[in-house]
Amino acid sequence: MLLLPVAFAAEPDWAALTDETVEVLSRTLQAPSVNPPGNETSAALVFAEVLDEAGIPWEIWESEPGRGNLIARLQGGDAPPLCLVSHLDVVPFEEESWPVPALSGRLEDGIVHGRGALDMKGTAVVELMAMVELKRRGVELDRDIVLVAVADEEVDNKGIHTVIERWDEIGCSHALNEGGIGVKDILFEGLHLWPVSVGEKGVLWVRVTAHGHPGHGSTPRPEEAPQILLEALDPLRQWDPELAWHPAMVELFRNVGETRSGVERFILTHPAVMRVALKKTVKSNPLTHAALIDTLHITGLEGANKPNVVPGTASALLDCRLQPGTDPDEFLAVIEALVDDDRVTFEVLSSQAAGVSEWHDDPLYDALGAAIRANDPQATLAPTLSPGFTDSIYLREIGVTAYGMMPFLVTEEELATMHGNAEYIRVEEVERGLKIMIATLEGYAGK
Repeated sequence: MLLLPVAFAAEPDWAALTDETVEVLSRTLQAPSVNPPGNETSAALVFAEVLDEAGIPWEIWESEPGRGNLIARLQGGDAPPLCLVSHLDVVPFEEESWPVPALSGRLEDGIVHGRGALDMKGTAVVELMAMVELKRRGVELDRDIVLVAVADEEVDNKGIHTVIERWDEIGCSHALNEGGIGVKDILFEGLHLWPVSVGEKGVLWVRVTAHGHPGHGSTPRPEEAPQILLEALDPLRQWDPELAWHPAMVELFRNVGETRSGVERFILTHPAVMRVALKKTVKSNPLTHAALIDTLHITGLEGANKPNVVPGTASALLDCRLQPGTDPDEFLAVIEALVDDDRVTFEVLSSQAAGVSEWHDDPLYDALGAAIRANDPQATLAPTLSPGFTDSIYLREIGVTAYGMMPFLVTEEELATMHGNAEYIRVEEVERGLKIMIATLEGYAGK
């Protein structure tokens, strides 16, 4: 691949830069970094080739053989560096459900197909090419920009932990990562909502195990583990917590309300009214409901051997996502109290408190907002709490201000391809993403 020569133009050649970015994205999508097993180094080496041609130094820190975390640094001034964070692994896929091979990176009719096009190789490549473009044009920076493309975000987060162990070599005060994405026609027709993730719910994963008497399946008896487990799960299924309106979510609905008129505007821009008027509506939508409560989700059952064998133990898996301010240990105590059965034990598989970054009067949040509005006149920008979690939760834990925004505008149908079938990104959104990312970097870090 031949990169464009260095030029000191005030404005990039967007068509040429987009074509080049699409070509790099296609090659990155072809890199077989499905997790498990990972092999993220294959994608990191695609980035390394681009960085070499641009004259930007890089390193690969492997969490384990083949699981590379790429670190590249564009030199600037003495202000605290900015990190552009992404992950190079992608989730598995069902090849038979795809119209093209899932790792093809095929460009067809203005669409780039491939697992990871949205989550999140598309953003990773846009971050890479934005850094390259700043280098080519000789943009003066008041701080370093550090590209951090990690392994293993989708399973165990070993990549970001490997990077954090060497954080003194990184030193970023702020980070941009995944978390939000622009969505068309969500909530209201014509609304372009750009929710910037300023925080993520905490996580508590628990195995609930019932202990009973094993036996033959032909004869039901008292004190059998499967029946004990079902009885234990019943109060968990019926648990109905009150809504918790974090300030970020209040601001999100208020910002949406300012685009409306009449009764809709009044309700959404008056928090006390909104909490009452929207209670039923929020509960009917799984996504908004999950964002406003501590969730207690039974996600799987374990323990059966054969139909004619009653096991001595039977287990259920719980995925609990916790609001800021909810302590995981205290929430575990709530679960134990709901079950209240000494025949049942609890094993914590993962525990992490929520993390939130301040967004008011923050220059990176403001620069990101200005860049989004400049490239989508219909944009409604708002902070949000992500129901899931990303590597940003670990960065916030060490004091980094982190925001999540994949700089693309998609439909709900396109959004559903993330972790689903036939994932893709439109070329026009690659161009928009480049414009937003470069404008954000120049607005925040440019002299």
